[in-house]
Amino acid sequence: MSDRQPPEMAQVAGETGAKKVHRSWDRVLVSAFLGGAYIAFGALVAITVSSGLDPATWGTLPTLFMGAAFTLGLVLVLVAGSDLATGNMLLVPLGAMQGRLGMSEVAKNLTLVLLGNLIGALVVAYFLAVQTGVIGGPGATGSAGLTHDRLAQIAEAKALSESAWQVFLRGVGCNWLVCLAVWMSLAATTVSGKVLAIFLPVMAFVAMGFDHVVANMFFLPAAVFAGVPGIGWGDIGVNWLLAGVGNLVGAVVFVGTSYWYLFLRDEPAAQPSRAPTGGEAAERA
Repeated sequence: MSDRQPPEMAQVAGETGAKKVHRSWDRVLVSAFLGGAYIAFGALVAITVSSGLDPATWGTLPTLFMGAAFTLGLVLVLVAGSDLATGNMLLVPLGAMQGRLGMSEVAKNLTLVLLGNLIGALVVAYFLAVQTGVIGGPGATGSAGLTHDRLAQIAEAKALSESAWQVFLRGVGCNWLVCLAVWMSLAATTVSGKVLAIFLPVMAFVAMGFDHVVANMFFLPAAVFAGVPGIGWGDIGVNWLLAGVGNLVGAVVFVGTSYWYLFLRDEPAAQPSRAPTGGEAAERA
């Protein structure tokens, strides 16, 4: 089967966004829990592979390694199947732009998915990152100490060093790229094609240090659980709010609205089926 072209991708994206809303709340929550856990797995492996690399020797290459490893998270979301708030920020509003959904349905879906993502990320951060000793506590030695130091660098930069304006703009840039990864995955009809479509945009946003609200649901609480000093829940809440708003702007303005205007504005939208098809990996993203 040949790859889809952008006009067909746009129709699939709108249909997918509508189908995401037409599910029971418990299915959405479980799917979102998995999405948050998958992104947290990507973040944890990214910390692991980039720890212990002295910038004096390696320069900025550790962020490249981190970005390449982090792509695991979105690959799991799109191929294994789950709901991720940053992807839904593209797909669900796109369904609304076509007249398939109301704004209350969009708000309800994004709120529920953010909640499920948060729970999934916190479970991985506490139990699988810190309680396992993969990320050590203060004074830890060996690999656990290296991962602790790397997590501290990341969390302090995101929670303490970036200004509010910077966090917002980094959120915009992040989800512009993440949603392009989701968008391009709709073109592919094979797993290998989807993985390739995901890899470069996701690697790029991580390498540039942009802010992904769900990834930060892992990085920042994990730092608190690991005893990184100076980071409070108030700092974390502000970061999540600013990154989340930036992510929403990046998704809706720069990807969703742009492609709606190019390919869907003058196209009639058929009413979506309420039964999940299960055939498209991106329908579960």
